[in-house]
Amino acid sequence: MERKNLFEQVGSEEALKLLKEGNKRYLNNQPSGNHDPAGVRAGLASKGQVPFAVILGCADSRVPPEIIFDAGAGQLFVVRTAGNVADKVAVGSIEFAVEQLKARLIVVLGHDKCGAVAAAISGGDFGPNLTAIISEIKPSVDKLREFEKDENFLAKCEDENISNTVEKLKKSDILGKYLADGSLEITGAKYDLESGVVTYIESL
Repeated sequence: MERKNLFEQVGSEEALKLLKEGNKRYLNNQPSGNHDPAGVRAGLASKGQVPFAVILGCADSRVPPEIIFDAGAGQLFVVRTAGNVADKVAVGSIEFAVEQLKARLIVVLGHDKCGAVAAAISGGDFGPNLTAIISEIKPSVDKLREFEKDENFLAKCEDENISNTVEKLKKSDILGKYLADGSLEITGAKYDLESGVVTYIESL
């Protein structure tokens, strides 16, 4: 399944299918080959953008959404922060994509071996800016402290952080309007660094 028209709005269910099919192509090393910038640049410049999904992903260089979902220019509205945290700037950017660009699916994309989550677990002095990121993740870690001796503690905290970010986005007044009428869906997902597989934590 591929998106045929970059300028048609896509519903949340179809958008999720497009992401899943794109990840399959990536895993099978069978890219669609329809991402030639020279072929789409002029249209995107003159007609604007209608991204079919919003990805709030981690800034980790190993997790590039356009590559792992085999999506070219004009397809995804990507917001990336360390630890895929939703600060005010990130939430505002996502609200813009939903309200102005008509995107109807938001995916909070985390991954395994996340350094930001690991830092929230270990604690320490990271300076004011990194501490602002850690403070967004820390509630997820604190909630699971009883499992700290578990060998999968980092993975549990990563999952909890993704879910907490999803819940935070759902509290947005602007996003809430579209959630209420059923036109918008928000889901969590996790990327496996070794396999390349994207697993959805909260499936539609």
